[in-house]
Amino acid sequence: MDYRRIRQEGGTYFFTVNLADRSGTLLVDRIDDLRSAVRVVKQRHPFDIVAWVVLPDHMHVVWTLPTHDGDCATRWMLIKAALSRAVPKGER
Repeated sequence: MDYRRIRQEGGTYFFTVNLADRSGTLLVDRIDDLRSAVRVVKQRHPFDIVAWVVLPDHMHVVWTLPTHDGDCATRWMLIKAALSRAVPKGER
């Protein structure tokens, strides 16, 4: 896919992130793992959480990035990877 997103340093961004399996409940079942992943990523790649709503199969997020930074993609990649590693193999 060819996503088009303005890369504005210090910008505020809204995201909706879905599970691949929209019938799943992983986000609420693994909320502590999600919190841990976000905490670790925020330490290395700071951002302010304006709002974050976690539902069973998707989440809505509003972030503000630092004034010198416009890289949301790396943050999401690291959060998703950390959450994926926390889920035991075979668990969906």
